Amino acid sequence: MLDIVVLAAGKGTRMKSSKPKVLHPVAGKPLLQHVLDTSQALGDSNLIVVVGHGAEQVKQTVSAPKLSFVEQTEQLGTGHAVLQTLDQLRDDAIVLILYGDVPLIGEETLSNMLTKVNHFEMALLTVVLTDPSGYGRILRNQKKHIVAIVEQKDATPAQLRVQEVNTGVMAVKGALLKRWLPELSNDNAQGEYYLTDIIALASRDGILVNGVHPLSELEVLGVNNRRQQAELERFYQKTNADKLMDDGVTLLDPYRFDVRGKLTCGTDVIIDVNCVFEGEVTLGSGVYIEPNCILRNVSVADNVHIKSNSHLEQTTIASGCEIGPYARLRPGTELAENAKVGNFVETKKTKVGKGSKINHLSYVGDAVLGEAVNIGAGTITCNYDGVNKFKTHIGDRVFIGSNSSLVAPVEIANDATVGAGSTITKNIEQAELAIARAKQRNIEGWQKPTKK
Repeated sequence: MLDIVVLAAGKGTRMKSSKPKVLHPVAGKPLLQHVLDTSQALGDSNLIVVVGHGAEQVKQTVSAPKLSFVEQTEQLGTGHAVLQTLDQLRDDAIVLILYGDVPLIGEETLSNMLTKVNHFEMALLTVVLTDPSGYGRILRNQKKHIVAIVEQKDATPAQLRVQEVNTGVMAVKGALLKRWLPELSNDNAQGEYYLTDIIALASRDGILVNGVHPLSELEVLGVNNRRQQAELERFYQKTNADKLMDDGVTLLDPYRFDVRGKLTCGTDVIIDVNCVFEGEVTLGSGVYIEPNCILRNVSVADNVHIKSNSHLEQTTIASGCEIGPYARLRPGTELAENAKVGNFVETKKTKVGKGSKINHLSYVGDAVLGEAVNIGAGTITCNYDGVNKFKTHIGDRVFIGSNSSLVAPVEIANDATVGAGSTITKNIEQAELAIARAKQRNIEGWQKPTKK
């Protein structure tokens, strides 16, 4: 049985923002949501978030199963914050206390902590820092048992030399926590109720405090300012990059690579610099992505080449396709095998058939293209009349000449041809040639206007 308490009431003054600190993002996701997602991975649990500054905004932004909120109306310290949850904690449950501004703490680290907790033992996450400034110091007795934590402002010069520090993350049986929290005092330099004081109470009551270390000290770093936010962002991205490279992905520069969601790759994938992956992205084997591309909720099959500066969102790409450079594939685009969408082409809610090409400077929206279609440069589907959207249907092996406008709703049957510069407003039957443009007039003796 597990109850997880997440402290998320702080304002975050040093962020210099109107947004609550725990809602600032790392990898495109709020700090607090990272904590909640990791908490869910620990198994079935009750999640209790203590909110304060911007409480309503926090409640509306984050989500998780079995999630409830408790408001701390006065900011009187971490001990006081946990005290607000007391009536929601179960005596027999392990209570795990986390922080909404410490986003990257690992599932493995927390699982290790939970194994150290029973009715006679609790767990405290500590870390050894070269520079422990600002952190509460861990005090141990001659047997090396943790007996207390002293905050920096209350520490003696000898205690300030201790390099093992408190992260604030702890796990303890609910019944013990309920016993100790009402005993906390605010007789300290800050005038606050420190959660850390329960360590001394545990030592008094003969409860062993097991010190647990994280796999990396960056797991337990919090975000208090923009520089720390950026530091954790790069740590998160480098961790993702290392895992992908270990799995065989080629990243031409792992320091210029961002995943803001989940990226799954096949074999022999090559990703060039400054590419961003958001939401759920799947890349098949042999995919090559050139620099400066953004993929958001995209499925890409094998042997696809995405050229530089292309933007794909909510699209499905079949094998052998070629996209870009400077292509924009908007939601609802589906490319069949070996289709090509070239430079400065935009598509939306469009199915492009096998082997079809939209190579240059075109907009194709709300359309269905058959196989082996060729769309000439400068072609647009006129799909919107200012109120409603309409479909354009183009059959197999259709050739659309350059600078054509296809005014939907319209159907162009198999093997038809549209002459360049045409504005098509009527259906075209199979194998017909359609030309719809004004008659050319050449005026002799034309005098160009001149500036006065």
